[in-house]
Amino acid sequence: MTAPAPLPFLVIDFDSTFTQVEALDELADIALRGRPERAQVVADIKALTDAGMDGSLSFSESLKRRIALLPARREHLDELVQHLRGKVSESIRRNQSFFHEHAPGRIYIVSSGFREFIVPVVAEFGIPAEQVLANTFTFDEAGNITGFDPTNPLSQDGGKIRQLQQLGLEGAEVYVLGDGITDYQIREAGLANRFYAFTENVSRPAVVANADQVAPTFDEFLYQNKLPMTLSYPKNRIKALLLENIEPTAEKLFREEGYQVEIVPGGLDEEELMQRIEGVSILGIRSKTQVTPRVLERANRLIAVGAFCIGTNQIDLTGCMQRGIAVFNAPFSNTRSVVELTISEIISLARRLPVKSEKMHRGEWDKSAAGAFEVRGKKLGIVGYGNIGAQLSVLAENLGMQVLYFDIAEKLQLGNAVKCRTLQELLQQADIVTLHVDGRKENTNLIGAEELAQMKPGALLINNARGHVVDVPALATALRSGHLGGAAVDVFPYEPKTNHETFENELRSLPNVLLTPHIGGSTAEAQRNIAEFVPERIMQYINTGNTQQSVNLPNLQLPAQQEAHRLIHIHHNVPGVLARINNVLAEHQVNILGQYLKTNEHIGYVITDVNRQYDQDVIQALRVVEHTIKFRVLY
Repeated sequence: MTAPAPLPFLVIDFDSTFTQVEALDELADIALRGRPERAQVVADIKALTDAGMDGSLSFSESLKRRIALLPARREHLDELVQHLRGKVSESIRRNQSFFHEHAPGRIYIVSSGFREFIVPVVAEFGIPAEQVLANTFTFDEAGNITGFDPTNPLSQDGGKIRQLQQLGLEGAEVYVLGDGITDYQIREAGLANRFYAFTENVSRPAVVANADQVAPTFDEFLYQNKLPMTLSYPKNRIKALLLENIEPTAEKLFREEGYQVEIVPGGLDEEELMQRIEGVSILGIRSKTQVTPRVLERANRLIAVGAFCIGTNQIDLTGCMQRGIAVFNAPFSNTRSVVELTISEIISLARRLPVKSEKMHRGEWDKSAAGAFEVRGKKLGIVGYGNIGAQLSVLAENLGMQVLYFDIAEKLQLGNAVKCRTLQELLQQADIVTLHVDGRKENTNLIGAEELAQMKPGALLINNARGHVVDVPALATALRSGHLGGAAVDVFPYEPKTNHETFENELRSLPNVLLTPHIGGSTAEAQRNIAEFVPERIMQYINTGNTQQSVNLPNLQLPAQQEAHRLIHIHHNVPGVLARINNVLAEHQVNILGQYLKTNEHIGYVITDVNRQYDQDVIQALRVVEHTIKFRVLY
């Protein structure tokens, strides 16, 4: 087994580094609870903390003034410790096993904070008390905090430098990780080989400017130094590009996960997306943006594409699959919203509301029943009996409509819905035809001049599916001639990329025609559901390898990872690849704890859980297995 690289000495600050907060600020908040001056005193202490950290005030002066403002007692410290245990930095907590394994003799907490609250918090991470260098409080007989030990070097300016001199760390490089100017001063004094500005909780420009490197998370620090880490990849290196005004919940979830997120309002054309896609790990789109083969050629780091909608025909699914890029959509999240829009359009067209409303806006009072009818008892023809079509079927039947449906796939009809053997059979019977098919190429002009001629005179047509499903000029002709009584269209062959672009279409200004700007799923509920569902699927895939509900990769629902490293291998589906993978594992004497395989006609997806103790050379060997598309490790 390859010997691990020697671990450097790690000198880590406590406040705003090991924990998310400044402990003295939190102690003041606890001690002043219920007192009217609480907010002002806490604000003053925080201002002094920041001044001491960014170097605008000497540290000793900052500490002295803060303690003078602090009306705390010994019993407040127990509550503070419990509070700080819940405020450990997320990336520190995530790598708790690293601390337990490597802390003795290697990881030091050097802080201008106080041992009374630092030692109990870091002890849970295996850091011995003797490796905590910090100040100590002084108390009076009543238990009030009166100050601090002035002989402790850490209470003085340059205290961290003197502490490092006394430690005399030898035998390995020394790396300092912190958020304050006093941490940088250790490096400046020549007592450390590198200073990392830790910015997960706070970023101080003066500190970042002086850092050798920036560590947005502890994962990033471990990754840069090739040290053992809980994650296979620092999350701050994962960049998500979200287009087309995706509901903000998605951005929030990705940021909470630690990803970088870039937002672009509106869609991007092919050339624009090609310029933006390099370095992107997650691409989020809706229906306008096309993910083409040319785009994928530039997608050098793409892991997953999220379609924040139902359809995925705007994405080169095969191209993504052949590159090991998982695609996820939201097949159910906006179903109800599209169904409700369709019901509203059916009733609106039946009552000729577009015509009546337009006349009223012109000042015309046209109180007439001509051309208006109830939907009860009418025949509704649903073309495409999937999630939307089936739910529409139930609601329409509750309105008293007779439901007919046509689908090329065998579907179980709900309620009293009647299946039609052909599209022509449905078109000839239905009073209202509504389209809910997918956007595959074969559905282009599914409803053209011939199909429109087969519809009953005065029938209504609704297209909430895809723009290219209907021959729009033919539909305009059928409406102008009076053969059709009206139409509602939410999707179009060409749609503006932004809200500022003019909408041009042959259907504009025609009577009894409802035109809506692709808003079938545009409700608060649907967009929030989609913005939660798609990121959850993507994060599951990245974090566990789970491909459940991916539209292009073999679907594997995996068990939880238990004390193992997970090897994820995507390869071309040719004979012998699994045998080659297992031969590599056997040659390196890797203990397999579980293995899962799923294939489709193009690719194979193999998940192998292995014992955490293995020769690191096995990773490179698996990467170069013949026919490998993509390989990654989850720790």
